[in-house]
Amino acid sequence: MKAERYRIEPGTEVDLSSWDPADHAMAPDGKEAARKTIKQLNRRLTELQELMYAQGKHKVLMVLQAMDTGGKDGAIRKVFRGVNPQGVKVTGFKKPTGLELAHDYLWRVHAHTPARGEIAVFNRSHYEDVLVVRVHDLVPPEVWSRRYEHINAFEKLLADEGTTILKFYLHISKQDQKERLQARIDEPDKNWKFAKGDLAERALWDNYMEAFEAVLSRTSTDHSPWFIVPANAKWYRDLVILEVLVETLEHLQMRYPEPEEGLQDIIID
Repeated sequence: MKAERYRIEPGTEVDLSSWDPADHAMAPDGKEAARKTIKQLNRRLTELQELMYAQGKHKVLMVLQAMDTGGKDGAIRKVFRGVNPQGVKVTGFKKPTGLELAHDYLWRVHAHTPARGEIAVFNRSHYEDVLVVRVHDLVPPEVWSRRYEHINAFEKLLADEGTTILKFYLHISKQDQKERLQARIDEPDKNWKFAKGDLAERALWDNYMEAFEAVLSRTSTDHSPWFIVPANAKWYRDLVILEVLVETLEHLQMRYPEPEEGLQDIIID
């Protein structure tokens, strides 16, 4: 796999300070050459998704996690450009509702996992319950600390039942986040994206890095790997995700269903 350098091997202790969010190692010929590759990968993804939908056999779950302004929304738009929306389902997990809080924390997640023939995309996910919950001390450490094991078991269940799982942490620098937040203030058409609460979350950057490191270290498995995607450059973020997604789908060795017998003799009047 071309993006293997970004895959976290199970049992690896992740130190995010050693991962360069501005890395462009997969684009030695530069941005414009990479953009051409992105277009080719978009077209190939469109073909593979149609094949997957037609066959109705495989299921793919794509998880996106990042700090605020990390580019989750943009990645979804760019990666799935031109793809038939019938076969792609996007779910954003925000603050739990009262009904959701009345159940276990995975209750609201399971219903949004992919059916056969679908790609499901989680914009944030069940990992919020070991990220936000941990950083804001919403439950005691003895509660959130056992959730890594729960999550691994949940994902193993999905994998055993035929779901291919790909998880992407979009890695941006603190400086890059500062510039993106400032752009949301300075550019009127982006004002709607900014809330003063974003500054309070930014002040907890180091706490979030510690929480993300624990997630990446403890929940990257053979059946549900994490990829740390350098995301300072949005085009490079898209390139890495597309490379992983396309290569993964190609390895599923999908084929169109066999047609009914006798179709060659039918002439439509």
